[in-house]
Order: sequence, then structure tokens, then C-alpha cells
Amino acid sequence: MLDRLGRSSSLMDRIVQALRAGLVVLLMLASAPAIAVEPGEILPDAALESRARKISAELRCPVCQNQSIDDSNAPLARDLRVIVRERLTAGDSDRAVVDFLVARYGEFVLLKPRLGWHTLLLWLAPLAMLAGAAGYIGWRMASARGAGAPDTPAVATRAATLSADEEARLAGLLGEKSGKSG
Repeated sequence: MLDRLGRSSSLMDRIVQALRAGLVVLLMLASAPAIAVEPGEILPDAALESRARKISAELRCPVCQNQSIDDSNAPLARDLRVIVRERLTAGDSDRAVVDFLVARYGEFVLLKPRLGWHTLLLWLAPLAMLAGAAGYIGWRMASARGAGAPDTPAVATRAATLSADEEARLAGLLGEKSGKSG
């Protein structure tokens, strides 16, 4: 059977299969960074390995910066994963392992920095920016209302303070306009 271009449908089937295979290979390559923990690093005790994975997911790779050490293939991330597992097998608590790494590398190693006086600006900056934006929008809306939009009472008060000459001229203009339209 031939398609619109005169090719056999079996050729089209092969092309579609090749495209699917290529897509599978691309997806596998794209997911490779997510499999950064090497088999030699995995602890035999499933509970300890689970704790190590949980801790590793909270620690930033100093090389990659926005990846956890669990997701990074960098040699330093591997070293940090090994340290986490060594400390856990030595009997340290999760908190003690994290504190050890923070003491050694600073709070930068934490993906979610702790709330403290030295990180207060980091935590409050987004709230301050939102409050500032809301205040600016409110100020702009209030100043727009006070500028004399046609439906504000300020315009009505100004119209009431016309002099007698101005009112006569206005009446004449309005009369002309209504006379022309009729």
C-alpha cells in the first residue's frame, strides 16, 4: 500500500519506529543527572540510605549551586554524599550531619537557609517587595482619584465655583451645540 508521496507504508512504519527510539534515548539522556548517586555509594541498610537521600536532597552542591548533592555529578557533590553516609554509619543524627557540613562549608551548602538574624533580609525581602508594590499601587490609585476624574466630587465643586460670566458663556455654548444638533 502506498501513501500520498508514493512510499510504502512499511517505510513510514520504520521511520516512526526510529523517531520513537530516538525520543526514548533523548529522554534517558535527559534524566541522567537525576541518577547521580553511584552504586558504590549506596548503603546496604535501607533505613540509613533513606536518611542519607533525605539529607542529600537538602544540601546544595557548591559547584552546581542550584542542584542538590543527590542530583549533581560533580566530584565535590560525590565527596559530600560520601561524608553524609560516613557520618550516618558512625551513628550521627540527621541534624548532626547537617550541622557538620554547615560548620565545614557554611550555610551556603543548605538549599533552604535557616531563619536567623543573619538571614533575616533574605527571608523578609520578598515580603517587603510585595508590601512596597501594594503601597505603590494604592498610592497611584489614590492619586488618580484625586486628580479629578470626571466622576469625582472634586469636579462638581469646581463647576459650582464658576463666575457669572463663565456660567453665561457656558450656557451660550451649550445652547449653540443643542441648536446645531436639532
